[in-house]
Amino acid sequence: MTTILLAQQQCFSSARKTPNATIASYEVAQLIAQHGKAFSDGEFIKQCLTKVVGIICPEKSQKFDNVSLSRNTVVRRIEDLSANIKHQLSNKTCAFDFYSIACDESTDATDTAKLLNFLRGVDNNFCVTEELLDLSSLNTTTTGKDIFEAVSNAIDKIGLKWDKLCGVTTDGAPSMTGKRKGMASMVCAKVQESGGEAVKMHCIIHQEALCAKTVQLNDVMNTVVKTVNIIRVRALYHREFQTFLTDVDAEYGDLLYHSEVRWLSRGSVLRRFYSLRSEIDQFLKEKDRPLHELSDPLWLADLAFLVDLTEHLNTLNKNLQGKDQLVPQLHAHMKAFCVKLRLFETQLRNFNVAHFPTLAEIRSAFPKANLSDKKEKYVSVITSLMTEFSQRFQDFSTIENDIKLFATPFMINAEEVEESLQLELIEMQCDDSLKNQHQLLSLPDFYRSLEEAKFPLMRRHAKRMTSLFGSTYICEQTFSLMTLNKSRLRTKMTNDHLCDVLRISTTKLTPDLPAILQTKGQLHCSH
Repeated sequence: MTTILLAQQQCFSSARKTPNATIASYEVAQLIAQHGKAFSDGEFIKQCLTKVVGIICPEKSQKFDNVSLSRNTVVRRIEDLSANIKHQLSNKTCAFDFYSIACDESTDATDTAKLLNFLRGVDNNFCVTEELLDLSSLNTTTTGKDIFEAVSNAIDKIGLKWDKLCGVTTDGAPSMTGKRKGMASMVCAKVQESGGEAVKMHCIIHQEALCAKTVQLNDVMNTVVKTVNIIRVRALYHREFQTFLTDVDAEYGDLLYHSEVRWLSRGSVLRRFYSLRSEIDQFLKEKDRPLHELSDPLWLADLAFLVDLTEHLNTLNKNLQGKDQLVPQLHAHMKAFCVKLRLFETQLRNFNVAHFPTLAEIRSAFPKANLSDKKEKYVSVITSLMTEFSQRFQDFSTIENDIKLFATPFMINAEEVEESLQLELIEMQCDDSLKNQHQLLSLPDFYRSLEEAKFPLMRRHAKRMTSLFGSTYICEQTFSLMTLNKSRLRTKMTNDHLCDVLRISTTKLTPDLPAILQTKGQLHCSH
């Protein structure tokens, strides 16, 4: 008994002398979570540290031995880090004047439906907090009611007020967007019951991808996919093709697969296929499987047109995925693209291919081919794309005036805005110093600089607009992390631990290690 007590005393004494060992343990656990590594990797890291220290500075081995990185310790450290981040978030929510949520649903490696909720809040100083609110498992059904209950629980659990919720952004699933039974409609109804007002929006990136799918040149796409599969599915063909590309010093070393789930992957597939068309033609002829379309200027023109159009769509998609963008910036990207489409439509009617360089290349390569006959087909594709964009972005049309007032308050007519804002807007528009500030500062900084006593309603409107999510891209990025963490090899990870890992991976907050250590009754000894 005495021996056990002495051992425990030595253990606690050692722990008290080496708080840095515990801090190091937390830091390593944080890295394990951020990089999606297995909790048990801590033990391997400890072995590596021990080996390195034993060789470089053996006299300090004891200090490194005190760093506890067993699987159970790493799990506890990650739980503590996540709890601290959540506590910080809870404190910040008390200062929110307005907030919005972004929700998206996917399935994990065990085919369990997971609902991600992200929170974006704005305080009186226009400081934006964007953090993971919750990860929920939907173990049975995934109706709008099920999703609403999960969202409602997450909001209530952290203590957010419903009347401050001003926006909910989702993907296009019916359970999310249904007019009566969709989750977004239920959330907006609850906000209204609480005395607030919320807008519901479809993810702008998701909508753009759906628009892109309407580009109907299936004969081209089907031929490309079929050819890629012939080469890539057969292992021998694939190896021989890669060797062939190396031998002929081709621009690329391989073909890419097309994924229907990620429609815009076709942009990369098509560009790679077009760039390697001569090599593909030569290789298939050697295999006695010629592809006659590769010698047909009309088919090549369709391929080139599709390459150019998908690259325009990909550029828009990348612009929409930029970090820390406000709704006006996303809206501006969409409006600019719609204007570009009108320009393309007008120019293609005269077969002006100034903005379709790949198509221009084919036209130059086949001067005798009557490619101008294709112009009606290409105009039709652009027209259908324009129609699809105008139909799918009704959500943003309903708040277009609000966006204009927020982004360009000096260019909007006071008669076009709500009566409650008109007098403040006129005061602002007549102040030349404010006009200069608006040109020099970011939107949040500009509205932060406004006198609260003089422009309370304009500031209020700006805070609402600043809090809005324009897309669920942050959810899609996090689902990629979820797939990395809960893979087919790690299916036993609990929902709570998965949520902890995702919170640590996505947070912009810094865990308060001194506060965590203060709440611990003891520092764990190495084992």
